[in-house]
Amino acid sequence: MDWTKMTKNELELQFSPSRWSHRMSADDVIKAHVKALKEGTKRARDLAQTLLNVPYGEGDGEKLDVYIPRTSSLDVNLVIYLHGGYWQFLSKDESGFMAVPLIDKGVVVVAVGYDIAPKGDMDLMVSQVRRSVVSVVQQYSHISGLYLCGHSAGAHLAAMVLSTDWSQYSLAPQIKGAFLVSGIYDLLPILSTYVNEPLKMTEEVALRNSPSKLVPQLKLSSSSCQMVVAVAENDSPEFRKQSEEYYKTLEASGLNVTMEDVAHTDHFNVIEQLVDEEYHLTKLLLKMMGKS
Repeated sequence: MDWTKMTKNELELQFSPSRWSHRMSADDVIKAHVKALKEGTKRARDLAQTLLNVPYGEGDGEKLDVYIPRTSSLDVNLVIYLHGGYWQFLSKDESGFMAVPLIDKGVVVVAVGYDIAPKGDMDLMVSQVRRSVVSVVQQYSHISGLYLCGHSAGAHLAAMVLSTDWSQYSLAPQIKGAFLVSGIYDLLPILSTYVNEPLKMTEEVALRNSPSKLVPQLKLSSSSCQMVVAVAENDSPEFRKQSEEYYKTLEASGLNVTMEDVAHTDHFNVIEQLVDEEYHLTKLLLKMMGKS
């Protein structure tokens, strides 16, 4: 069904990922998600050398955490992780979990903080994550491969990074690969829902921050990037449709993109399991980096 024909209640159900999990109740799946991310991040901090709260801009919220493997290699792969939480929850502080299997392989992981709503609006968050990527490239001149991974709202932000016109920045990062996991790529359907209450996006703001509308720019900026659009089997039909449609648009533009429909997962454990080196998406990421 076309989202424009849905009632507000139907739209809110479609864009409430916790109500689609088959594992537990909506409240419990969110609690379990936060717990899993925190535990994974604590493990990563025990395993890695860390640089916490590294500023990438002037703002209080413009900080990132770096998880460094105990390796002397100068040629490192680096993954920047952009957290989810509907642009209004979570932070970098519980976003280091995916470093757990990557640290062993000599991969640096950077978890980026940004000003979630209501403090930050959509334009600011997009600007922040773009600047964070530029800052990382400036600080780590010996990156052999730069990769992006984002979950949910973070997948939206990662897609916005790939769609940046870098001419307005001091450098143009060369992103080799991107994992966009259970993202939203067209913001128009959420304008009338509870999700937009703290964001206060107008239609104009939603349009200019919708990756689905910016594919020509992505093609200019990130044509050599290998993209994986991943979606959970038990994501809502609208979430699944967002990923499928974005994937098809990218593919039709001749971009290097694959679609992963991850079996036996919901919106939350599709990303939580990146803590495990045997997980399908972890293996794909390592393979993309030539680390499998």
